[in-house]
Amino acid sequence: MGLVDGKNALVFGVANNRSIAWGITEALHREGARIGLSYAIPQLEKRVFPLAESIGCTFVERADVNNDEELDAVFAKAGEAFGRLDILVHAVAYAEREDLAGNYINTSRQGFITALETSAYSLVALAKRAAPLMTSGGSIITLSYFGAEKVMPRYNVMAVAKAALECSVRYLASDLGPQKIRVNAISAGAIKTLAASGIAGFRLMLKYSEEATPLGRNVTQEDVGNTALWLCSDLSSAVTGETIYVDAGYNILGLHLTNEQRQAFLEPEE
Repeated sequence: MGLVDGKNALVFGVANNRSIAWGITEALHREGARIGLSYAIPQLEKRVFPLAESIGCTFVERADVNNDEELDAVFAKAGEAFGRLDILVHAVAYAEREDLAGNYINTSRQGFITALETSAYSLVALAKRAAPLMTSGGSIITLSYFGAEKVMPRYNVMAVAKAALECSVRYLASDLGPQKIRVNAISAGAIKTLAASGIAGFRLMLKYSEEATPLGRNVTQEDVGNTALWLCSDLSSAVTGETIYVDAGYNILGLHLTNEQRQAFLEPEE
């Protein structure tokens, strides 16, 4: 038996086969979950449908997470298709490219609203609609990043959105706990995805992260997918309101050094 056999999962945010949401989807499918997918824009259809077909997923719906009518329609269809929902994956984030460049102080008013609404409030909107379908309890997970806590170059308004997202996780966990619904976030390390490509200098960040992490490597879709699987399974039945780091230990460091620099610190001074 798989860890999530018999569970129904609805995943928002699959963009292509390199997205973190797809890594989570693969892990859930591998361990027995019945999957439903939702994608954001028509341009992604040609990528998402073949992925859905590869795992035998027949529930694929497009929805703008900022459109209440579209969300109502998707969850109504999910209720008809699944009857009960056990798992909700929120892997949605967006900020205007110009608001991820330059200095945070230059963030536009509309850019701030867009980032916060799409990347943080959308979790609230999805959870509100998922909760009535989670009649036997459930697990809601979302994706964050260390920029929610510490200043990261070129992350700017998205960092503020992720901070709001992590705070929302705690409040939702408190609200939904009496219904046996758990809400958690995964703070993933640097992974080369379509979304990450919008951050200027990301390749350099990826290289530096690999050299600086205690484990000496970057994380993968599979790493995040397996942690999400744990959070969606009964093995984590007493875990809620948490942000779980899957970043090869990057977040524990006070001074970020490459392995070569770290070795130099250990050498005795002359």
